[in-house]
Amino acid sequence: MHRDLLFLFVLAVIAPAQDGEATPPFGRQVSATGIKHSFLVTGSMTAILDEDCRVLWKVKGRSRDGFVLSDGNVLVSHQDNEVREYTRKGDVVFRYRLSKENKEIGTAVRLDDGFTMIVERGPKPRLIEVSREGAIRVDVPLKPDTDNGHMQTRMARKLPSGNYLVPHLLGFAVKEYRPDGTVVRTIKTDLAELGGRKAENWPFTAIRLANGNTLVNLTHGNKTVEFDPDGKVAWRVDNSHVNGRFDDPCGGQRLQNGNTVICAYHQQHPDKAKLFEVNRGKQVVWEYLNPKLSGIHEIHVLTTNGKRTAHPPMK
Repeated sequence: MHRDLLFLFVLAVIAPAQDGEATPPFGRQVSATGIKHSFLVTGSMTAILDEDCRVLWKVKGRSRDGFVLSDGNVLVSHQDNEVREYTRKGDVVFRYRLSKENKEIGTAVRLDDGFTMIVERGPKPRLIEVSREGAIRVDVPLKPDTDNGHMQTRMARKLPSGNYLVPHLLGFAVKEYRPDGTVVRTIKTDLAELGGRKAENWPFTAIRLANGNTLVNLTHGNKTVEFDPDGKVAWRVDNSHVNGRFDDPCGGQRLQNGNTVICAYHQQHPDKAKLFEVNRGKQVVWEYLNPKLSGIHEIHVLTTNGKRTAHPPMK
């Protein structure tokens, strides 16, 4: 079976509840044009929802980063400082535990060759690549601008060049590292036109786009900004464009059609979206509302109206 078809088949046949009975919708999706997504969320809940908002898969525990892999397994960075890969039955087939010298695990990404990229925060902040057997082949020391382990970094990603893109919150910077730890490029997020440092434009999610621009979610700054290769603002969207939907935008994903899905991590208002999607014209074209759910940290959109999204995702 073709891999894309296999993925959709696996997604479709997972029983929504342990007893095999269909579960009621958990929240609702709203779109004037009929957009419907299935997606993985991490944060206060670690779960996959289908396009009708039914919970297809769920594991216990708060989480930070997460991906649905091409074979249907799910890779999760948990708040208990362990990275685990789950089958859809909930069996753990890979795990990595935080090293003793550090305090937190953030990023967890499965690379094309089967290694897992992980970021540790703490006294010795580092980015590593780990084999399934636990062997470390790359160990990149990070330069996070603070000794506060929780505030050192957020979602790092590996680039096609072999370099790494790492957001540093209190440094107001997205840094590009070589594997030897050399910083070869820095994108500053405390630009005057974005409100300077008073706006607290802490970079959380940074995504290198095909055109060379870098899309960045700025948490306390409540905006999403696309920077060109020279670090200049090429596009931005903030609360003035989306009627106050931004509230600590942590995770995000750029879709194939150019739209951007954004997580409103601290959104508590029952009538406002926990997730929303904007187009290039800064119009909200889809949103997910759920007053029973708080703290969506990251998202992986899996399908749109029954069609699988690009893999690997730009998130």
